[in-house]
Amino acid sequence: MLTESLDLLLSVPFWVAVLRIATPLILGTLGVLLCERAGVLNLGIEGIMVAGAFTGWLAVYQGADLWAGVAVAALTGALLGALHALFTVTLSLSQHVSGLGITLFATSLASYAYRVSFPKVDSPPTITTFADMGWLPIPVLNAQTPLTLLALLLVPLIGWVLYRTPLGLAVRMVGENPAAAEGQGLSVTGVRFGAVMAGSALMGVAGCFLTLAAFNAFYFNMINGRGWICVALVVFASWRPGKALLGAVLFALFDALQLRLQQSGSTLMGLSVPYQLYLMLPYILSIAALVLMARRAAYPQALMKPYRKGER
Repeated sequence: MLTESLDLLLSVPFWVAVLRIATPLILGTLGVLLCERAGVLNLGIEGIMVAGAFTGWLAVYQGADLWAGVAVAALTGALLGALHALFTVTLSLSQHVSGLGITLFATSLASYAYRVSFPKVDSPPTITTFADMGWLPIPVLNAQTPLTLLALLLVPLIGWVLYRTPLGLAVRMVGENPAAAEGQGLSVTGVRFGAVMAGSALMGVAGCFLTLAAFNAFYFNMINGRGWICVALVVFASWRPGKALLGAVLFALFDALQLRLQQSGSTLMGLSVPYQLYLMLPYILSIAALVLMARRAAYPQALMKPYRKGER
């Protein structure tokens, strides 16, 4: 059994599956990270991913290009992010309540729009999705779609912006000490607004990956809690893009492993194992990793703290 496990972990198809599962988590986690680095908790991610998945897919179904569908999903996420920022940054309302409200609103709106758009359809219509990148020389990557490559490239790009540019310094400053940022002439409201919209746009793209690359249709409950996983992964990553990538891949590895274990049989050391145990495996292992990492996590000091101009 040990030999079989090693063969599985060294096989290319297994890592292809891991990277495919990790892609929406990478995009979503980066989106949450941008919001929280600016001091805003965005629990609207689950609903934003649903809305991005639906609007991106609907745009392509109506005849738009695939990349136009991605742009529509990003715009949808940005608009919902602007709504969340209006409530939390401008009006200083509860970030928890606003985020959960955005999730309920976006999920319900997507469901309503789907029912209105396809009132007499029993099964979801399908589209032609992104093709694999067969031109890449790396075996694991050439079986992925361009959205996976985009997600991987965004990790160092966002890390560079956050830690090597004045814009990134501004984002981190309003998340740590907004009064000091205001003293330097920065608009705390403007920076937070922009960070939440940018982060929410990434959440929308994370959702549309499922409809434009992983699947070819929109299904209800297809997000399946991925948004909440992204919120947890940001804590695991200590609000750093590189570690966010590691956390997303780690969770995806556990998820891909449980799928392979289910396919290979329901016995472990001669004992019958319920399939629910395999379903629990990635969450149990992720919680254990999160507990170990969260104890040393240094969160942004102004996270979830509303700021009003002129206050000290």
